[in-house]
Amino acid sequence: MDVKKIYMDANALLEGHFKLSSGNHSQFYLQSAKVLEDPKTAKLLADALAVQIKESGLKIDTVCAPALGGLIAGFALAQALDCRYIFAERVGGEMSIRRGFEVSKGERVLMCEDIITTGGSAMEAAAVVESFGGVIVGVAALANRGFCKRENSSVTTKPNCKLPQNIPFFALDDFEFEMYAPEDCPLCKSGSEAIKPGSRGN
Repeated sequence: MDVKKIYMDANALLEGHFKLSSGNHSQFYLQSAKVLEDPKTAKLLADALAVQIKESGLKIDTVCAPALGGLIAGFALAQALDCRYIFAERVGGEMSIRRGFEVSKGERVLMCEDIITTGGSAMEAAAVVESFGGVIVGVAALANRGFCKRENSSVTTKPNCKLPQNIPFFALDDFEFEMYAPEDCPLCKSGSEAIKPGSRGN
């Protein structure tokens, strides 16, 4: 499966000058919402991701996604894995699991995002799952920004990866784009102004 082509065909691989949710800047941005607006494509990607997870033999009770970015990907993956689905959301800036969702002690939970950069949001949501007694057994995403090593990939884990190394991380492809701290950004130095896309921008 050519995931990069799927993103490009959906006009979801953007080029410009972007401020990422991490605060860093990049010339490229993955806008997964443009890919996932087509239910057939969402199913295609989730089914392919589910194949990887099933082949690993990982036992999963529930998929949990952090809102907003992971909502559609998480639901589609739970459907492909034939398991329960819940989501976490920010309330007052803090991740929370509410709306009547419960997590049982020992429940095996797979965290799911549309894109994993450092994995910070996934791990914030994972901490809430663990506070209920759930066990995080893995992390999954449609795309990996290349900071964390996924299963069956030659990409090595970078220092700012926040995913634990003792659980598997599944993704369909690696997108390794240069990112810059604002003070070191060559795009800023050329006079360009960064825009903030995505769920925390537009």
